[in-house]
Amino acid sequence: MNQLTWHVNGVDDSGELFIENGCENIENGQIRISIPVHGVTMRDVRGELPLEAGEEDRIFMNGYQTWTYSPEYSIHSSIRGVRGLPASVVDRFSLDRYSDYHFVPYLNRSGILHGFSWMTIRRGNHYRLIASLDETDGYTIFTYDAKSSFLYLKRDCMDVRFEETFRPFELFFAEGSAEEVYDAWFDAMGVKCLTDQKLFGYSSWYNRYQDIDEACVLKDLAGCRSILKEGDLFQVDDGWEPFIGDWLEPDGKKFPGGMKKITDEVHRAGMKAGLWLAPFCAEENSSVFREHPDWFFMVNGKPWKCGCNWSGFYALDIDNPEVRKYLSDVFRRVFDDWGFDLVKLDFLYCAATFGTKTESRAARMIRAMKWLRELCGDHLILGCGVPVMPAFGLVDYCRISCDVTLDWNDKMYMRIIHRERPSTKQAIVNTVTRYMLNGRAHLNDPDVFFLREENCRLSDRQKDLLARCGALLGGIWLTSDDAGSYTEQMKEKYAELRYLAENAASVRIDHSDGIRVCYVLDGEECSLQIKH
Repeated sequence: MNQLTWHVNGVDDSGELFIENGCENIENGQIRISIPVHGVTMRDVRGELPLEAGEEDRIFMNGYQTWTYSPEYSIHSSIRGVRGLPASVVDRFSLDRYSDYHFVPYLNRSGILHGFSWMTIRRGNHYRLIASLDETDGYTIFTYDAKSSFLYLKRDCMDVRFEETFRPFELFFAEGSAEEVYDAWFDAMGVKCLTDQKLFGYSSWYNRYQDIDEACVLKDLAGCRSILKEGDLFQVDDGWEPFIGDWLEPDGKKFPGGMKKITDEVHRAGMKAGLWLAPFCAEENSSVFREHPDWFFMVNGKPWKCGCNWSGFYALDIDNPEVRKYLSDVFRRVFDDWGFDLVKLDFLYCAATFGTKTESRAARMIRAMKWLRELCGDHLILGCGVPVMPAFGLVDYCRISCDVTLDWNDKMYMRIIHRERPSTKQAIVNTVTRYMLNGRAHLNDPDVFFLREENCRLSDRQKDLLARCGALLGGIWLTSDDAGSYTEQMKEKYAELRYLAENAASVRIDHSDGIRVCYVLDGEECSLQIKH
């Protein structure tokens, strides 16, 4: 590694330019830069590092949030955003709101790659890791230019005021095997996984989507008794609430017995009860949106729209005292009154699509995640739709991919919209590239798998690959099938795959012959070929 050259430009309270520059050597695999400031508003914080990558190398750039497609690239690759789509389509469906499109330029040029918080360059099974040690002062955005062989760094803190100390960059560097570099990075950060308990179970989403009610949930629970074990998870996903944002009571027509009836039945079956929520947003049709317009994060005098799901949904202001009280009441209701054991918290990026004059976007997201941890106490959290590094060490389980689809790669027109779109193919890629977070940052959620024949267009080979990847590389392994309709052959298949998930040891990814997941099962060395 060569020296990092860095530059800080800002404005102090008197209106004078504040400029600091420096050149840092890498010592003991780290660079920690800290400069004194006295009320400085940042304008531009950047760095440059010479970095060679060749034809044989594969470059991983971590995407902004958990759904963001994050493959390994070649030096000739480019990353396509929403540029090129008609502006009217982008605006109508708020396609630029799901990720970093509204604050990071996508150049869409060969050899220009960008990512957040960490990156690797891999040749065979040898990795070079460059990673942030702390994102509080702003996300570390990496942009690699293969033509110039330079890595450009930017601290995402424009217009944020720092009072006493500012840390332009805090970086970690390591070379070696995947296990060596990631172990060293997490040791340097002091981040620990909250649980080592792999979780098995069921989610209602991918068979019924929002079309759920008390009867079908209890029917699915009865079916799950034939394959699940004591302590497994039965999760009620989206569709139980009247509208997104209205969380204090379920939809009375769908769930006339209330949610306590559901958890009682789940617990009677010996399972953990899980519930889906999207706590940091509310949709346009919700009572929260209609009755509390002052609860929302405003940009240019309007509530910030975060996407087009449901009737369109908007970001709540996590600093509004009434919002904080409301969400405290929601989690108290979910845990204390209804008795749920786990919450799947989705669309979490809504908490911090912007920073403020005194807080970076990343600091706001980290604070939101710490607050969720406080609200949930010892109850289990499955995070989803969240910027990746702010979730480290704060959730028990975390999605590391987009949603899977009932076919391999979704519809043709969906493939051009954004990097966070649902796709089974892309979910498997992220399950591989983000595997090293598993057991270090949290236990990874690779999303669900399917064994069913009906309402699923995946081939048998694709279903098997999805199930085995999740079993080997994930920390939570859920089906979304109606297990009550399983044939004896399907039950045997489930038992075989579950045995793999429970007993595979020494799991690692090997790149010496394509991409293979290597593991030991019952004393025998085995492998799963993902890509030749």
